Amino acid sequence: MSITVYHNPRCSKSRCALEFLSERTADFTVIEYLKDTFTKESLETLIRQLNIPAMDLIRKNEQEYKEHFRGERLSNKEAIDAMLKFPKLIERPIVVKDGKAIVARPTERIEELF
Repeated sequence: MSITVYHNPRCSKSRCALEFLSERTADFTVIEYLKDTFTKESLETLIRQLNIPAMDLIRKNEQEYKEHFRGERLSNKEAIDAMLKFPKLIERPIVVKDGKAIVARPTERIEELF
C-alpha cells in the first residue's frame, strides 16, 4: 500500500487530510507541491489517475487564475501549462493510493481509496 498526499500546509483542508490519514495509517508520503513542484509528466500522470479533465483541477478563485485566465476555457494542454507556471492553481489536497487519485474535498472522500 503506497499513499501519497500532495499537500499545501497553508490549506486547512490539506491539513485535515493529513490528520485523517494519520488516524488510519502511518504509511504515507507527503509532498509539498509548492516547494517540490510537478513536472509536466508527473502532472499529466496525476490527472490521468484522477480521471478528470485538467481544467477541473484548477482553483478558479486563486488570484493567478483571475489575473491570467478568467473567463477562458482552457484546453487540457493549456490548463496543464497554467498549473505548471502557477502551482497555487492546483486543487488540494490530492491523495494517491495504488495508482488511483482523488481530490480530498471533503476529507471523507479519502475513504474511497480504502
